[in-house]
Amino acid sequence: MIITQKLALGSVAVSLAVLGVKFYAWQVTGSVALLSDALESIINVATALAAVWALHVSLQPADARHPYGHTKAEYLSAVLEGVLVVGAALAILREAYLAFASPQPLDTPWLGLAVGATGSALNGAWAAVLRRQGRKHRSPALLADGRHLEADVVTSVGVLVGVGLVVLTGKLALDPAIAALVALNVLWTGWGLMKESVNGLLDEGLPDDELAQLKGLIAANAEGAIEAHDVKTRCAGKLTFIEFHLVVAGDATVTQAHDICDRLERVLKAAVPDSAVTIHVEPEDKREHQGIVVL
Repeated sequence: MIITQKLALGSVAVSLAVLGVKFYAWQVTGSVALLSDALESIINVATALAAVWALHVSLQPADARHPYGHTKAEYLSAVLEGVLVVGAALAILREAYLAFASPQPLDTPWLGLAVGATGSALNGAWAAVLRRQGRKHRSPALLADGRHLEADVVTSVGVLVGVGLVVLTGKLALDPAIAALVALNVLWTGWGLMKESVNGLLDEGLPDDELAQLKGLIAANAEGAIEAHDVKTRCAGKLTFIEFHLVVAGDATVTQAHDICDRLERVLKAAVPDSAVTIHVEPEDKREHQGIVVL
C-alpha cells in the first residue's frame, strides 16, 4: 500500500473520531450551531471513503480499455465531495430554520465548547498533513480532502465563537443564525471543489508560467531540430501529458530525429515528474514559423 492510500485511510479514521467528538458536543449542549458542525463532519467521513476508492482506482495500471490509465478517478472523488458538501449545507439550513421557529436554551455549553475545540484542533492538524502530502504526491483527492477540512476548521472556530456569544449574551436567536452562516460557507466550499474538479475532467492544461518553462526547455534541448510548435499539455490527476510537433531538416535520418526526441523526453520527464511525452516529427516543409525556434 502506497503513502497516498495510507493517508486516505488515515482520513477515514480521523473523520470518524472528529464526528464522534462533535456529535457529543451537540448532545451535551443542544446547540443547533454545533449540530451543523457535526453534520458537516458526516460529509468528511463520506468524502474520506470516496478518496480511498478514488485512489485505489487511480493507481490501477493502464489496460486495453483505458490506455491512458485511471488517474482521473481522483477528480470524480472531488466532484462527489462537492455534491455531498452542498447536501450537508441544505440539511444545516433546515435545522437552522427549525431552531429559529422554536429556540431552545443551551445545556452545559462550556463543556460542549471544550469538546468541540478538541475536534477542531484534530481536524486542523490533519488538514495540514493532507495539503502538504497532496501537493507532494500531486493527488487531487488528498488536496480536495485537505481543503475541505481546512474550511471545516474555519467554520468550527466561527461556530465555537458564536456559541460562546450565545452563552454570554443569552440571545438564543444567535444559535440558528450561526448555523445558517455555516451553511452558506459550506455551500461556497462545495462550489469551489466542484469547479476545480470539473476543470480537471475537462483536460485543463498546465498554468501559463509552467507551460512557458516547458517551452524554454524544449528550445534549449532540441539541438539538431529547426522548430517545435503546437505544444499542448493536459493534467489527469498526478499525470501530465505533454505533446508537440518537432520540425527537423528534410535530410535528417530517422536515427537523428529519434535521438533528438529521446533527449527532449529525458529533459521534460525530469522537469515534470509522472509525465507522458508525445512528439510528432515533421519535415522542414511543415515549418509554421510561429513556434519555438530552435535554430
